[in-house]
Amino acid sequence: MNKIIPLICLLSLSLLAACNNNDQSAKDGLYQESGNTVNVNDQRADIYNKNGKDVSEDFGYVRHQRSPVTGQQVSNDHYTPLDREKLADTISKLATDIPNVDDVSTLVTSEEVLVVYATNADNRSTIADQVKKTAMSVVPRWYQIYVTDNTALRKNVENFATMDSDSIRTEYAIDELIKEMKKSPQGK
Repeated sequence: MNKIIPLICLLSLSLLAACNNNDQSAKDGLYQESGNTVNVNDQRADIYNKNGKDVSEDFGYVRHQRSPVTGQQVSNDHYTPLDREKLADTISKLATDIPNVDDVSTLVTSEEVLVVYATNADNRSTIADQVKKTAMSVVPRWYQIYVTDNTALRKNVENFATMDSDSIRTEYAIDELIKEMKKSPQGK
């Protein structure tokens, strides 16, 4: 009898430790429950219509509720920052689809989009309008968009690629570059 009590205590402690590990795994996101519950905060491809391709033919749909559990506090961690690098990449790729636009460099800051493109078209204003509208279709409306076909300014735009909004005198340098870009047609 004396040997059974310590054995029961040892088994109880090991059972409690195992339960604690499972709870911690769930908190860390290591444990994912499947079933009828879909949590859109999970970074799981199986709930996001991703089929391993870059191109999706499926519709995109997500539903959020203010508070899925009555009385639960709602956090503000659902605001997604813009990925400026991806925006610049998308603008440049789309702009090269415009006829007579061969080479595009794009810089996206927190307030502006600067696009330098090479063209061999005769109507500079029409091409500038098309490039500007392409950029407008990608970024939120509050962005100011400046375009230029002066490829000599490309190096100036490239110099900002390694900088960020906290770099010294960045705002002044960008404002000076925008003044130069405005000498080119800006579209309608």
